[in-house]
Amino acid sequence: MTQLSEIYNQRILELAAHIAGAERLADADATATAHSKLCGSTVTVDLKVEGDRVAAFGQTVKACLLGQAAASVMGRNVIGTDAEELREVGRTMRAMLKAGGPPPTGRWADLAVLQPVKDYKARHASTLLVFDAVELALTKAAAKRTEAAPAEASA
Repeated sequence: MTQLSEIYNQRILELAAHIAGAERLADADATATAHSKLCGSTVTVDLKVEGDRVAAFGQTVKACLLGQAAASVMGRNVIGTDAEELREVGRTMRAMLKAGGPPPTGRWADLAVLQPVKDYKARHASTLLVFDAVELALTKAAAKRTEAAPAEASA
């Protein structure tokens, strides 16, 4: 089993110290909050979406170092990413933590630093908060576009 000291390593500290997109969006298409009842961590994200891609991103992160590190990687990579890729990264993270799957790759490879968290179930929820919030915001943005589409068509 991974030692707790291995989880809180220098790279986690660096990521947590530099959270990208740490300002809220005044004109967001969707906002969503994810909260961990176990530890009290909360992540709120704002998305501006053009087509199926994130055009702007803001977040407020009140979470442990693990949640902050995950939010930092999200903030650095989310703009320009399409909804399916973001959902896939969330699925990969959940599989990595809950089923011992491989970490995300490519531009999401920094998330591999969170792989040792798999041995600490109590830390899973806070680590996954940003993915939960982004996926909920994507769903809200898509619903908003679907509601607006009929009105635009009849105008």
